[in-house]
Amino acid sequence: MKNFKFLLIGIFFGIVLTKSEVISWFRIYEMFKFQSFHMYGIIGSAVILGIPLMYLFNKQKIKTNQGVAVKIELREKGLSKNLLGGIIFGLGWALGGACPGPMFALIGKGIIPIVVVLFGAVLGAFAYHGIKHKLPH
Repeated sequence: MKNFKFLLIGIFFGIVLTKSEVISWFRIYEMFKFQSFHMYGIIGSAVILGIPLMYLFNKQKIKTNQGVAVKIELREKGLSKNLLGGIIFGLGWALGGACPGPMFALIGKGIIPIVVVLFGAVLGAFAYHGIKHKLPH
C-alpha cells in the first residue's frame, strides 16, 4: 500500500501521454517526416524542464522517497557512441511506432499489437544485458 502513490503517478503519466497525443502513431510519423512541430514541442519542453531538474539533482536538493539525496554522475561517452545509440533508439521508435514510456499507455488504451513491440523491447534489453560486458563502455 505504501507504493500506491507510484501507481497513481503512473496512471496520471499515461493520461498525460494520451491527452497530449504523444502515443499517437500518426503524430510520431509526422515527426519523423518533419511534417509537424507537435512532437518536437513536447520533446523540447521536456528538455527545458530537465535542465533545472538536473541542476537540482547535482545540488542534491532532490531526495528519494527514503530521504537520500539523488546524485547523478555525468560521464563523457563520446559523440559517436551517443549518435549510434540514438540512431538505434530512433529506428526502433520509428519501426515500432512507440518509445518505451507510451508502450504501456497504448496497452492500457487497448492497442494490443503493441505487445509485440514491448516484447521486442524487453528482448533487446535482455540481449544488451547479455553482451554489455563485451561492449566498450
